[in-house]
Amino acid sequence: MYTPHAFEVTDRETILCAIEAWGFATLVSSGVHGLEASHLPLLLDREGNRLLGHMARANPQRDPLDGAAEALAIFHGPHAYVSPSWYARAPAVPTWNYGAVHVRGRPRALVEDGAVSALLDRMVERHESARTAPWRGELPDDFRRGMEKGIVAFEMPIERVEAKFKLGQNRSPEDQQGTLAGLEAEGDAGSAALAAFTRQQLDEGS
Repeated sequence: MYTPHAFEVTDRETILCAIEAWGFATLVSSGVHGLEASHLPLLLDREGNRLLGHMARANPQRDPLDGAAEALAIFHGPHAYVSPSWYARAPAVPTWNYGAVHVRGRPRALVEDGAVSALLDRMVERHESARTAPWRGELPDDFRRGMEKGIVAFEMPIERVEAKFKLGQNRSPEDQQGTLAGLEAEGDAGSAALAAFTRQQLDEGS
């Protein structure tokens, strides 16, 4: 990932928090069918320094889940268009601000007894626990077993991480404030999310 110094994130805790907050990634790998990409929710296991996920057993990308082939998980954070009309200084051109984290590793299928069920329970807990009335995963045993047979669980030990938060850090404070005001005035969810993320990062960096 091309990352100018102004946008580079090296603090590991910041990177791990971004992975946990965003949670959804594009997993890219190369196997017998060439390049493959799947869009998957992935869990960060901090203690094991790995990502956990699952995919359909019919997905051709499951072929290289052998612990040998390298894969890239791309986590996409908030992103939105930035208009040069929001800057205090001219001339300027349009751009796109965003956050992204790249994780490299060699995924392997989890074939141990109970691995699929344990992973599904863990994912449900992660995404349901904060809800007012969380779904507890109550399913008929035969239905659940049938669903589990259709998926492959995997882990990807984390070998390398890269993070880029392109949030206008190379612009003047006046341009940064103008960008925040512009994003907040756009009225769409993507721009609002990017504005909130930008404020958080700029505040933490100040």
